[in-house]
Amino acid sequence: MRKQALLTLITAGLAATAALASSQAFAYNQGDFITRVGVAHVDPKSDNGSLVNGAIDVDVRSDTNLGFTLGYLFHDKLGIELLAALPFKHDIELNGVEAASTKHLPPTLTLQYYPLGGTGSQLQPYAGVGLNYTHFFSEEIDIEGVDLDLDSSWGLAGQLGLDVRLDDNWGINAAAWYVDIDTDASLNGTDVGKVSIDPWVFMAGVSYRF
Repeated sequence: MRKQALLTLITAGLAATAALASSQAFAYNQGDFITRVGVAHVDPKSDNGSLVNGAIDVDVRSDTNLGFTLGYLFHDKLGIELLAALPFKHDIELNGVEAASTKHLPPTLTLQYYPLGGTGSQLQPYAGVGLNYTHFFSEEIDIEGVDLDLDSSWGLAGQLGLDVRLDDNWGINAAAWYVDIDTDASLNGTDVGKVSIDPWVFMAGVSYRF
């Protein structure tokens, strides 16, 4: 009888240990690197400003491409992350007519907070705030003899995200950033106004912890 009780106690202890180990496999901890790869969609706000003293209304269209991030946890609940992507190309409507385009790269560095970091939760939400740098290039405009130039932009960025842990390494991720992007536009070197893009950036894909 005592042997049976001891065997039952040992079995229960092993089961509890296994459950704890399985749970802790999901935990985000200090020293973890996390990379995320997925489809990223840049959706500019609807009113992007006007040029030439209000004579030309600007509408910057959305685009989708591959996005990826690399993050590091320097504390169970705190980390930093760099967002990068393949170049996005945006068609630009001027007074309702598609007449220009530009490409850009939007590296964004954020300080992140993981409220459930250090716990065995399978759901790991996070929030971040940081700085964006957007470099515009390959600007084109459908006006012969006219060159369009958009200046690079610095602005603040906010972020919300969620990892759903599948095992010790892999997970499914969804994230969104709001980015302050304002650029000065010039035609043949003459300043003609400011374009406010201020997009939401949405990304969905997979995450890998190592």
